[in-house]
Amino acid sequence: MRTAIYGAGSLGTILGAFINKAGEPIELINRNKAHVEALNSNGARVIGTMEFTQKVTAYTPDRMSGQYEIIFLMTKQQNNKEVVQMLKEYLAPDGVLVTFQNGLPEMLIADILGEERVLGCTVAWGATMQGPGVCELTSEPDALSFSLGSISAKRSSHFAKVKELLEMMGTVDVEENFIGTRWSKLLINAAFSGMSAVLGCTFGEAAGPKESRRIVQALIKECIDVCAKGGIRIEPVQGKDIVKLLDYKGGLKKAVSFFIIPIAIRKHARLKASMLQDLEKGKLTEVDAINGAVSDYGRKVGCPTPMNDKVVEIIHKIEQGELKPGSENLNYFSR
Repeated sequence: MRTAIYGAGSLGTILGAFINKAGEPIELINRNKAHVEALNSNGARVIGTMEFTQKVTAYTPDRMSGQYEIIFLMTKQQNNKEVVQMLKEYLAPDGVLVTFQNGLPEMLIADILGEERVLGCTVAWGATMQGPGVCELTSEPDALSFSLGSISAKRSSHFAKVKELLEMMGTVDVEENFIGTRWSKLLINAAFSGMSAVLGCTFGEAAGPKESRRIVQALIKECIDVCAKGGIRIEPVQGKDIVKLLDYKGGLKKAVSFFIIPIAIRKHARLKASMLQDLEKGKLTEVDAINGAVSDYGRKVGCPTPMNDKVVEIIHKIEQGELKPGSENLNYFSR
């Protein structure tokens, strides 16, 4: 069986290092030639909350050949249609593509491959690329978990193997309500990744100060409200019912929710959003697939999302060079 990680950046490199370390070969594919060369020459170097170096096999997409039974898709979503069309040629007839992407990507991928050939996975940990071949694990070791599911009633024949591979790094929760799992991850990304990118800081730094935490709380509340309006049940994250913890109607529960936010994110306090990393490199972000997805669904079900709308607006202005990430962007939320 051949397996690969397509788009092996910070998350994919660390996952690939763990899987190879456990004795299962998995190929790492990335367009960054310097990163690929460093991986092949020096191995994948993991630093941060865990430290080790692991020999891996890596190459650029133009070196791909043959077919794979399992491909983990870990690219940004901007060019998903073209990327998935290309990868279709490299999937075995019964091959499965497992998307680790943010937002709600499964439907578009299923339109190309068919529902039974698509699995979705969310990760409850974070990482940052520190240089070619070097990736920092920014979440605590006990937070290394995955949620795996399918939008099809008929699971792929490779489902068990995908689960086995992921368990080489951390725990795997198989989700029957995978859309609810997607929304639990989307809630976290919209709130903490959104504010990390807007403010130019880590998750913990966004959740700490009262002024930014107030906006984080409002972003979370909007996600909960649109799901309630649309009949979506948000799944727990690592055993914690985030709706029960963070939703509110009265002033007392709102105060409790506000107090809990920095505690809830403490295991990932060092994490810097991939959207912020993209902005720092002068790249376009996935904000339309994260905060924009909340706004789109809010419009669909008739639930206002002014804070998520504002995050999208600010990040687009940063992309266009009109603003920079920083605490001064807090002023735009009061307008």
